[in-house]
Amino acid sequence: MIKVTIKRDDHKLIQSFTITGHANFAKKGADIVCAGVSAVSFGAVNAVMSLCHVTPDIEQGADGFLKCSVPSNLDESTHEKVQLLLEGMVVSLETIERDYGNYITISK
Repeated sequence: MIKVTIKRDDHKLIQSFTITGHANFAKKGADIVCAGVSAVSFGAVNAVMSLCHVTPDIEQGADGFLKCSVPSNLDESTHEKVQLLLEGMVVSLETIERDYGNYITISK
């Protein structure tokens, strides 16, 4: 199962997200749940980097591990843009969870 953890601050702003595990929906190369989660999460990180010119703290590892932390020293305008992109990611992940809840879980 893929486990997504969204860490928020006291103002409900996303500080970081962590993704671990594999969906095991289908064989490697045919697993649409893993592919969807990867596309959404990496797409969001790439959008933050390309559109906001922000380099988040990124950790990657074995077994589908991805952790992305938002830098704390962003100006307000940039921080709002980063948050919008990450909230879009959360909505997309929640859509996957709604349709494939046996293979992905999101905790906030």
